[in-house]
Amino acid sequence: METSCPPESPFSTVINRRQQRLTVTPAPDARNSLVLWHQTVSPLKVLRNGLVIMLARHSPSLAFKRLLYRSIGMGVGQHVSFAWQVTPDLFFPEFIHVGDNTIIGYNSTILTHEYLTHEWRTGAVRIGQNVTIGANCTILPGVEIGDGALVSAMSLVNKDVAAGARVGGVPIRALK
Repeated sequence: METSCPPESPFSTVINRRQQRLTVTPAPDARNSLVLWHQTVSPLKVLRNGLVIMLARHSPSLAFKRLLYRSIGMGVGQHVSFAWQVTPDLFFPEFIHVGDNTIIGYNSTILTHEYLTHEWRTGAVRIGQNVTIGANCTILPGVEIGDGALVSAMSLVNKDVAAGARVGGVPIRALK
């Protein structure tokens, strides 16, 4: 399980909200859950998603990227810009929703699953409208990022981000 903040922390309820949105499935035996990935998602789906994501990651056309990501089930609003090398979740891209006029920075990763030793988790990622996500960010499953938020480069988004907030760091914290 993810370490939560002490009760007096302002982020403790935020982390708990993210955890409440996750679907947790115990591993059926003593092996780590990643060994069993093929029992949780179709290998053919993963192959198709991998090919589409690889093509989109290298495409210079923002419109073509949006089209490709929509084709694998992602909710992608109008005028969304995915920079070079952005990687959406390979197994469950249909759990990703990005609002209109949002920018996802270079080499960022959006995850909707986590395989742990004794369980695996899935959770939708919702990114609002007019959001800016800097380069090299990682967004974890179950996170919601509100409209107009800004996430600085090289950040680990492990909890919700309020609308209009400015956050950054590993893990994220409010910026001045």
